[in-house]
Amino acid sequence: MEPTDATSQHLRAAEQHLEAARAAAARRRDLRQQQVTAAEAGRATRGQRAADAVAATMGSWRFLIAQSVILGGWVLLNAVAWGKHWDPYPFILLNLMLSFQAAYAAPVLLMSANRQAAVDRAQAHNDYLVNQRAEAEVEELANLLHAQLAQGKEILNRLAAAPN
Repeated sequence: MEPTDATSQHLRAAEQHLEAARAAAARRRDLRQQQVTAAEAGRATRGQRAADAVAATMGSWRFLIAQSVILGGWVLLNAVAWGKHWDPYPFILLNLMLSFQAAYAAPVLLMSANRQAAVDRAQAHNDYLVNQRAEAEVEELANLLHAQLAQGKEILNRLAAAPN
C-alpha cells in the first residue's frame, strides 16, 4: 500500500469517528431533554400531597399507639363503668367508628401507594436516562480517541514517507 492510500484511509476513518462522536453528542442532548421533561411531569397535586400526609400519619408508630390507647380506654370505660354504659359489651358503636375509619383510610392509603409507585417509576426512568447519557458520553469519548489515533497514524505515515 502506498503512503497516500494509507493516509486517505486514516483520514476517512478519522472522519467516521468524528461523525460518530457528533451523533453521540446529539443523542446525549436528546436524553437530557427527556430527563427534564420527565422531572416536570412528576409534580404532585394537592390531593396527592394530602393522601401522602394522611398515609404518613396513619403509618406511624405515634398513630398506632394513640389509637391503641383510645381503643383500650373506650373498652375499659365501658366495661367497668359505674354509671351508664354508652357502648355496652359487643361495642357496636366502637365497631361502627372503626369501620368508618377503615372505609375512608383504605382508599386514601391506596392513593398514596399508587402515587409512590408512580414516583418510583419516574425515578427508575430517570436513572435509565442518566445511564443512557453516560453510555453516550463514553461512546463519544471512544470515538474521539479513535479519531485521534487515526490522525496520529496519518501523521506518522506522512513523516515516514517524507524524504529525510
